[in-house]
Amino acid sequence: MSARILDGSALAAEVRAEVARNVAAHRAAHGPIRLCAILAGSDQAGQLYARSQRKQCENVGIAYELIELPHDISEARLRDEIDRLNAAPDVTGIMLHLPLPPGIEPAAAQYRIDPYKDVEGVNPANIGLLFYGQPIIAPCTALAVNELLLRSGAALTGAHAVVVGQGRIVGKPITMFLLENQATVTACHAATRDLCSHTREADILVVAVGRPRTITARHVKAGAVVVDVGINSVVERDAGGSDVRRTVGDVDFTEVAPLASAITPVPGGVGPMTVAMLLRNTVEAARKQLHRRL
Repeated sequence: MSARILDGSALAAEVRAEVARNVAAHRAAHGPIRLCAILAGSDQAGQLYARSQRKQCENVGIAYELIELPHDISEARLRDEIDRLNAAPDVTGIMLHLPLPPGIEPAAAQYRIDPYKDVEGVNPANIGLLFYGQPIIAPCTALAVNELLLRSGAALTGAHAVVVGQGRIVGKPITMFLLENQATVTACHAATRDLCSHTREADILVVAVGRPRTITARHVKAGAVVVDVGINSVVERDAGGSDVRRTVGDVDFTEVAPLASAITPVPGGVGPMTVAMLLRNTVEAARKQLHRRL
């Protein structure tokens, strides 16, 4: 069996085209959509990510502003900045670059963001409302997995889905999305005994543990749909004896692809869809704020 590759880059392009049309329609009727990103401390990785975000936003017509704060900012000062953006009527969405400077609790800062402007979907109000199937804004990565499965035509209703990793921002929300789609879901985590006995029963296997190549051929039954959320940087020795840095997933793609009916690559799978969902969430935030005002 040769797995069908679930091309997140191609599906993300479809989403971005839809977002661009919706942004144009909103701008014509109600004015611009504006995303503000906060970067506390000017590290190189954060700057690179911010430049990528700006380009993605500009390509679909979303105005983007990067707010750079000093690395020694206090938690109180950061809260004040978030409150200012929450109150600004021309700010559609707010996101917070991580990591934050030492001494600032990321969850507390994320929770400060207005749920209607929380384009990453990390406020407890948004995560909690997933249990009712009615989040204001859904977490981006979980939404990306759900959208990727739906657009790829995976049969979710009645399927046995196994989610490995139950983090509050990714694993648990993915579990809730699968339940909402009427899959029967097994939630696996660090204390799960005999992981293979669970994963080998999965029609749909979603892995989000943050450990490279954790899932191998022995974990997967033939014909499963495998979604790899992991993005891990590893250094490996190439054929010439040189050390090469590679990006790999939580799934051993080489071993698992021959067994699976469909599989996401890393990179090029869930990652591009997550960025596309951030853009779509920004438009959704604009729509819901408009209705909140009416």
